[in-house]
Amino acid sequence: MSIVRFLCALGLICLAGLVLPAVQAGDSNGQRPPQWATPVGNQYNLYQMTPTLYRSTLPDSNAVPMLLKLNITTVINFQPEADSSWLSASEIKQVQLPYRIGHVDDADVLAVLRAIREAEDKGSVLIHDRQGTERTGLMAAMYRVVVQGWTKEEALSEMIMGGFGDSPHFKDSIRYMMQAHVDKLREALASGACSTNPYATCAVRSWLKSASFE
Repeated sequence: MSIVRFLCALGLICLAGLVLPAVQAGDSNGQRPPQWATPVGNQYNLYQMTPTLYRSTLPDSNAVPMLLKLNITTVINFQPEADSSWLSASEIKQVQLPYRIGHVDDADVLAVLRAIREAEDKGSVLIHDRQGTERTGLMAAMYRVVVQGWTKEEALSEMIMGGFGDSPHFKDSIRYMMQAHVDKLREALASGACSTNPYATCAVRSWLKSASFE
């Protein structure tokens, strides 16, 4: 068995041990864990994760007044298509950080987490993709783990059972999360490094750029 398949299997085993009790608990008391994201209204699969962080599906122009009311000053989009087709409000900054869910790496995660934290200094932030489950779900879970200190199991439980929708790509998110080195991600986020791997493409590109100015 390849290492990728092994890690995927390990993640699924861990998740199975986590989700079943969560389902049983939900059936028995009907309560949503208070630390999970809470729904905001009944459109766009919009949830509030923290006082300054929201997640959703792809909004449209009708959502702009609501975003402004929520003091959302930055929208981070994980799709290859820009938000300019529906978002023209000058008060809201557009940040586009597309990535492939099946090929996510630490550099992708660090770019998103860094963008969120920088934007939170200016106001509230919305993260989204088209369905609000795959790319958004993974980055929301990594924010929970790296920034907020949740365990991987806690973050995966919210990702799968939080009511955000189903996805055939959850297995890719599980595989990445189970092998992610959280301490290294935190160190890189604090230091400004673009990746936990000094030989990552972004790190090499940065080194070449700095060397050209010497």
